[in-house]
Amino acid sequence: MLTINGQSVEAAGKTVAQYIAEAGYNTARIAVELNQAIVPRAKYAETVLADGDVVEVVNFVGGG
Repeated sequence: MLTINGQSVEAAGKTVAQYIAEAGYNTARIAVELNQAIVPRAKYAETVLADGDVVEVVNFVGGG
């Protein structure tokens, strides 16, 4: 189990890219923080999530 945006999630063993695709995020409009460090978009496909990880996915919203 890991924690994503405050929720316990069974996603250990998946890459960041796999998780965000399954969750339906638009990769052009998000930032991913893994254990308090930003994951560069170029590293999503090679960054594997593990039990105990804490992930925050921030979705950017425009407005004015």
